[in-house]
Amino acid sequence: MFQKIGNLFGRRPAVKGGPLIPEQNSQAPTQSDGHERRQTFSKIFRWRLPQGHTQDPKTVEVVGSFTHWQRVPLIRDGVLDAWHVTMHHIQGNRTHHYMLLVDGQPTYDKTCDGLAVPRGVDEERYQVMTDKGPRVLMLFAQTK
Repeated sequence: MFQKIGNLFGRRPAVKGGPLIPEQNSQAPTQSDGHERRQTFSKIFRWRLPQGHTQDPKTVEVVGSFTHWQRVPLIRDGVLDAWHVTMHHIQGNRTHHYMLLVDGQPTYDKTCDGLAVPRGVDEERYQVMTDKGPRVLMLFAQTK
């Protein structure tokens, strides 16, 4: 009933599951100060203990091209039994490389978009060995 009344006044009903605060991702190419504005997006990084493991790690962190290879800690969530962090303002329209670090050691992220050959000293420091050689994780750009 309230939805019908809202429609009479030209209001749209609230959408479940949407962001609480909309991201400021304007399509405008420039800001008022003359600098170019780039599209950005947000990404939730989440890690859970592998099956059969019961010992919690001391630290879980993410590093990547979007953090300038600086470590960002993930927070332990006892309800979800996982570690997570939301990274905002990740530059869009490009592919990023990253790694998850568990107790300082690179680990595979089963939700990554793919694997890439490490480029540069920072990426080589955090690489994991695969059957095809050293790799880092990939995150494809996500923009509207």
